[in-house]
Amino acid sequence: MIISPKLKKDHIIGPMENRSEYQTFDLLADASNAFPEIQEAIYDAAAIASDHDRPIQERISAFEDIIDSEVGDTLLLRARNIEREFGLRQLYLKFEGGNPSGTQKDRIAFAHVRDAMRRGYSGIAIATCGNYGGAMAFAARLAGLSCTAFIPQSYKTRRISEMEGYGVEIIRTPGDYEDAVDRCREYATEKDIYDANPGDTNSVLQMEAYGQIAYELYDELRDAPAAVAIPVSNGSTLAGIQRGFISLYRRGKTSRMPKLIAGSATKKNPIIKAFKSGLSECSDLAPDSIHESAVNEPLINWHSIDGDQALSSIYNSRGWAMDATDKEMVAFARIIREKEGLNVLPASTAGLIAMLKRHKEEPLPGDRYVAILTGRKQ
Repeated sequence: MIISPKLKKDHIIGPMENRSEYQTFDLLADASNAFPEIQEAIYDAAAIASDHDRPIQERISAFEDIIDSEVGDTLLLRARNIEREFGLRQLYLKFEGGNPSGTQKDRIAFAHVRDAMRRGYSGIAIATCGNYGGAMAFAARLAGLSCTAFIPQSYKTRRISEMEGYGVEIIRTPGDYEDAVDRCREYATEKDIYDANPGDTNSVLQMEAYGQIAYELYDELRDAPAAVAIPVSNGSTLAGIQRGFISLYRRGKTSRMPKLIAGSATKKNPIIKAFKSGLSECSDLAPDSIHESAVNEPLINWHSIDGDQALSSIYNSRGWAMDATDKEMVAFARIIREKEGLNVLPASTAGLIAMLKRHKEEPLPGDRYVAILTGRKQ
């Protein structure tokens, strides 16, 4: 359902008296992100972006103003207390919890919505396990686009109510996430709406969006760090970050390329398995071997859509990949909360775990290291 062209605060977040109904983005394992306190000017921009009677360039310009204000430029924190705990210098935490949904998914959600507007679509379809759906629901609502989300029937994400609060049509599907993607693609073709799923031609757009993380790290550090640790699922974030650093290096902005470190749920991700097996390409896992938990759900995949590109990025950067157990991820989320005051999604610590495991086995040289983290806990 396309929202009213006369978009005001109430249309963005629901009636003000019911605001608490849409108050949080639930991120699993007690991590959550309070509804973003959007600047007053953003409501005016959203009113323009969602007004289908206005010229499309005017709408896109207003939506880009929202992106500039609300997405990216997230916190980079030096983790001095964790440095002391693990004997590693210098460690920086790139906290993607500053995005509206509390994850890096806002970067690609807003990029897809802008692309859909440019191409004249009035609706978007996605498959999601939760976080991407929350990000897309918010972005599509601000732009006045309808949104349909396909969610596997077995997944119990608590973000469904949030998506519905933004007017998203939820379609529960049999099978797993990959099955939901296939059904969503068919639906998008049938209904002639924008397909915002990973893979195919969308990979380039998503990697460009995630490449902004590399630019932001350069802006803060004035060079590439020695390594960047990243939690992986489909592999899009990792491959996108490498794409950004390649651009910076080719333009002479950085003196080196960082090693890329991937972490994911133990024995539940094709990228990690392929690296540990020394393979040049990812092989699908047995679907029935994948079991989700409240902790590992954002990471698990029997088929990583951009896995081959992520695997190549790890090899080309002379990085590495390791598993992380649910117990380890919960423990590291607690360490980050206690030592640095950040409340993060446990699954997002998988990359940091992979970095520190290697450091324990083979001490890393004194340099600058970055770990990508998401989510907040209230």
